[in-house]
Amino acid sequence: MNKREEEKLRRKQEKLEKELVRLEAMRAYEKEYGMYRYICGIDEAGRGPLAGPVVAGAVILPEDCTILWLNDSKKLSAKKREMLYDEIMEKALAVGVGMAGPARIDEINILQATYEAMRMAIGKLKVRPNILLNDAVTIPDVRIPQVPIIKGDAKSVSIAAASIIAKVTRDRLMEEYDKVIPGYGFAGHKGYGTKAHIEKLRELGASPIHRASFIRNFV
Repeated sequence: MNKREEEKLRRKQEKLEKELVRLEAMRAYEKEYGMYRYICGIDEAGRGPLAGPVVAGAVILPEDCTILWLNDSKKLSAKKREMLYDEIMEKALAVGVGMAGPARIDEINILQATYEAMRMAIGKLKVRPNILLNDAVTIPDVRIPQVPIIKGDAKSVSIAAASIIAKVTRDRLMEEYDKVIPGYGFAGHKGYGTKAHIEKLRELGASPIHRASFIRNFV
């Protein structure tokens, strides 16, 4: 092994060690509530877009589960999220996904629709959690103990895993919508209010998956 290869290997090892330290810090909440057997992270994707559903993820990881580069989904590339999604699905004890569509969002408002999607995700878990670690919210009408954590998707491995499940699920769905409702560019902006999206919205009018309560100023 030459010096260049040795240096490359050393940097790779340092990067790995740094990542393991970061992950250990992200296990703090899981350790704090370690008296509970099944700790479930909860997060959502899609509260802000003009189109598409809001999606919630619920994930129960095994104790001391190691998934390298696990982080807030917004801090990861699409390629990295896809890779982590597969690893989470493989290693998790249970994964649940819930969603509320545009019509439901318009009917009960985005906050209540988000809570509804979260309750649905919890209900789809094959293992009943003993405690919920939520990204910043307390979900109404849930009898399981809850811990709301501000910016939890960057602080808890369970919430980070849930954020990735929710984000990847929603992104894949928006890419499928783009195939059947072409013209708006859903595969690119995923329904968020980009300049290009708003221009197309004004040009084409609302699609069946636009949120009427979100687009009043644009159509």
